[in-house]
Amino acid sequence: MSFLTNLSPVRRSSLLGLVAILFWSTTIAFSRSLTEQLGTLTAATLIYTLAGLVGLLITGLRPGAFARLRQLPLRYMLGCGALFIAYIAALYMAIGLSVTRVQVLVVGLINYLWPGLSLVFSIPILGRRARPILPVGILLALAGVWLATTGESPLTIQANLQGPQNLLPYGLALFAAICWGLYSNLSRRWAGENDGGAVPLFLLVSGLLLGAFRLFIPEVSHWSLPSIFELAYMAVFPGMLAYVLWDIAVRKGEIILVASLSYLTPLLSTIFSTIILNVQPGIALWLGAVLVIIGAILCKGSIIE
Repeated sequence: MSFLTNLSPVRRSSLLGLVAILFWSTTIAFSRSLTEQLGTLTAATLIYTLAGLVGLLITGLRPGAFARLRQLPLRYMLGCGALFIAYIAALYMAIGLSVTRVQVLVVGLINYLWPGLSLVFSIPILGRRARPILPVGILLALAGVWLATTGESPLTIQANLQGPQNLLPYGLALFAAICWGLYSNLSRRWAGENDGGAVPLFLLVSGLLLGAFRLFIPEVSHWSLPSIFELAYMAVFPGMLAYVLWDIAVRKGEIILVASLSYLTPLLSTIFSTIILNVQPGIALWLGAVLVIIGAILCKGSIIE
């Protein structure tokens, strides 16, 4: 505790981003497990509706929290809210539409391009400057995704890329990564100086919108004790707490440091996923994760603070 009290408020906020990253590293694995048991839309609806309700309940216990919520800029509420909802919807559809659990790992890797994209987007949005090495970092990260996507042989390339049923999850994961990279920067630009945040509200709206789609798309759910525990974990930790901590980190912490810490997420997510989903990815996916991390590191080093 003394370590935390000795840190500056900016450093403490940055540390919250690291905690969020650790929680998020388990998201892909537990999300896939829940979508297999409950259905894609059902799982996402329950996770984010519960997360939003818990978050708003906790927010309501803080004096003046809802008053501060009303003071947040409208462009933050609408713009960042739309990006937040789009990210969640795209990521869960990508996970649910993946044909195999191995493909889920690739989807997760593509989604975790967002740390590098956050740094890239900080240039036009936050006025950062970049060194000439930036394109090298971007190309390495993309090469890592390509390697993980195409696999180790021409046969794997054909199996992974043929047909819209295989391409769509990858496209949705890339769209999600772009949305989160934009959100991480725009939330700082539009609401960085404001106290409080609207993440619980964003979570609740995301859950309700996904629930509205669920009404028109029938899904079969198989409930069990493990699925209940997984749902509770996802709703509280990656679903609510991680987003709240990340929102604080990107608005109050050192944005370059926070985004840089997140470059380990692809590897952490792959490790957690192989354990929880009980899959054995090939060497291509591990090498792809390493290339994404190296690319993110180079992107970080290219940004002039």
